[in-house]
Amino acid sequence: MNTTRKLRLGPLPDTQTVKLTFTCSAILKTDLDRYAALHAQTYGEAVDAATLIPHMLEAFIAGDRNFKRLLK
Repeated sequence: MNTTRKLRLGPLPDTQTVKLTFTCSAILKTDLDRYAALHAQTYGEAVDAATLIPHMLEAFIAGDRNFKRLLK
């Protein structure tokens, strides 16, 4: 596996958190766990899927042009 390339989700910032629970498919959970493993390998810091999910959602929303446009 080539981990010299950076992942779309970079190193995680320190943030305040609020607990949120959600349900996902087993396939999505497997993919999230794989992403977490690659993230840990790429950035040298152990991280689990539950830690990554909020940052992934934040990146998704930040990249949604229509969402930003509708907020104006």
